[in-house]
Amino acid sequence: MDSAYQTRRAELRTYFDETASVTWQKLTSNAPVSGIRATVRAGREAMHNEVLSWLPQDMTGLRILDAGCGTGTFAVEAAKRGANVLAIDIARSLVETAAERITDPVVRSRIIWRVGDMTSPDLGEFDHMLAMDSIIHYDAHDMAAMVAKILPRIRRSAIFTYAPQTPLLSAMHFAGKFFPRSDRAPAIVPVSGGRLMDLLAAETNDRWRGNRKHRVNSTFYISEAREVIRR
Repeated sequence: MDSAYQTRRAELRTYFDETASVTWQKLTSNAPVSGIRATVRAGREAMHNEVLSWLPQDMTGLRILDAGCGTGTFAVEAAKRGANVLAIDIARSLVETAAERITDPVVRSRIIWRVGDMTSPDLGEFDHMLAMDSIIHYDAHDMAAMVAKILPRIRRSAIFTYAPQTPLLSAMHFAGKFFPRSDRAPAIVPVSGGRLMDLLAAETNDRWRGNRKHRVNSTFYISEAREVIRR
């Protein structure tokens, strides 16, 4: 991954940690939001529920990586199922919010919160990984490279989401209508799912294969999830 990737990563850290920290804290809570953000919230909740259904109902003893955890919704649900979760994000303010929201001491004891690089090999090995909406701002090559760096440390399955390259989504992103200009994120990059999977296969020498996929279309939230498992 080159300097363009590093530049984009720094932009995202600034955006989520400073510019729109409060906005994303509200979006991932029950606080009232605008009509546009309400569709984003509904779409994210639908995707969250779908990918959770791909994981075991009982995750006792499993180690889970929440890669790009944001305010920790997935990490909390996985911990409630008995998993030991490492939740990591580049935005310190969101990680701190996630940790502060937990009131259940049992759930709290099952989650380790980190601020940093979700691709770091120092994080250790995991049974499952989820990267929900955390690689969507990068181009397809960088998306594939990021997932490929994590996969050698995943024992069972990895799930990630991306913005599918549809005419509607491309037009919406081009018009810049997702958020008001004052807190608009660095652009989401729509990609072809097939191309992304081809790039990932090349990065991993075909050691992983695609399994389930699912698309959510909630007006201003259009996302596709893919699951890959070891061959």
